[in-house]
Amino acid sequence: MKKVLLLCLIGTLNLSLSACQSKSETRETPIKEQEITLKVRNPKVEIASQFEQMVQAYEKDHPKVNIEVYTVGGAMDDFSDLKAQIAAGNGPDIFTNPGYENARVWSEYLEDLSDQPWVENALEDTLTPMRFDGKVLGMPMNLEGYGFIYNKDLFKQAGIKAMPVTLTELTVTAEKLQEAGITPFATGYYEKWKLGDHLMNIAFTQQDNPAAFIKNLNEGKETIPNNPKFKDLLHLLDVTLEYGSNEPLSTDYSMEVNTFAAGDAAIILQGNWIQPMIDQQSPDMNIGIIPIPINDDPDKESLVVNTPSYWVVNKQTTEEKKNEAKKFLNWMVASEEGKRYLTEHLKFIPAFKHIEPENSGPLADQIIQYYKKGQTSSSNWFDFPVGVRNEFGSVTQQYIKNQLNKEQLLHEYQKSWEKAQ
Repeated sequence: MKKVLLLCLIGTLNLSLSACQSKSETRETPIKEQEITLKVRNPKVEIASQFEQMVQAYEKDHPKVNIEVYTVGGAMDDFSDLKAQIAAGNGPDIFTNPGYENARVWSEYLEDLSDQPWVENALEDTLTPMRFDGKVLGMPMNLEGYGFIYNKDLFKQAGIKAMPVTLTELTVTAEKLQEAGITPFATGYYEKWKLGDHLMNIAFTQQDNPAAFIKNLNEGKETIPNNPKFKDLLHLLDVTLEYGSNEPLSTDYSMEVNTFAAGDAAIILQGNWIQPMIDQQSPDMNIGIIPIPINDDPDKESLVVNTPSYWVVNKQTTEEKKNEAKKFLNWMVASEEGKRYLTEHLKFIPAFKHIEPENSGPLADQIIQYYKKGQTSSSNWFDFPVGVRNEFGSVTQQYIKNQLNKEQLLHEYQKSWEKAQ
């Protein structure tokens, strides 16, 4: 009996010691903070490396956060697979949306960001495309402007002193450049978005009231073939083709920008978003930007300036990831380091009152001047029927291939619009 009691006592002591040791080890070994992985869809191939560097800076200050960046772009963004990815739980935690009708269509996937601190600092009207039912569904990425970017040194070499403000003057400028042995235009018409978005938009901006024109177009009260601005637009397209680089339909976005940055063409139809690419290839390039003329009426010429896209948070992801995604977006526009990356590295024109556009580059500086003077027009493709921009690009490419004449192309534009409604 004594042996049994002794064995029980020893066993009890061992269990007690084991329990104490276990508690002691638990106290001494801290629980590792769980890491969070965020997936970010970056739509701008121009800033791929710079965006990665910004992300690394954030990760350094936030060691528990790992951000995986997926860069798309260079062509018209395709969102067709994004909904399926999100529905399957494989979508990004942060992606972009252009706003307006696209935001309405995607609203069930967009987190409400109305309570975020950056909202009160956003520039006037930049939130309008993402404001629905009193909610703000996206953070403006930046302001962008586009027009004809030109090489000042090549213009000087060709003896061009005055900037063209009409189509006739632009044609004369192209002739002078060609006579000096300089290719006037870098033409990358492989990209449908360049033709369907940026080029086509100019005809809409030239309307007396673009919003009213689009409304009448939807109601059948206006037609594209009968509108003189679209006929003017095709005359501009012809000028760029006549005085442009070879093989325009084989020249993609990167090739086009590289041609211009290398000094192999004097003019390119693009926006300040190409500043990082130019800086990388030709950091001291002397460049400027002017409005795009489509006729000889200079009163309607202005730079197109707008908020091209918005950062949005995936409403379907976990609460923990949504909170971290919001922190990252706030860091971009609130921290000194984030603001420095936006302006100095990404070369963005800030869409916020509290961020000074320092070191954003010469294109940004000029665009801001136009913006302050009110010499700007907006992008109208956000109000286009979904899918028509791609169709505009496709049929314009057929025209460039000489498969359609001007009259046929104008009718194809109209059919594309009606089909997309």
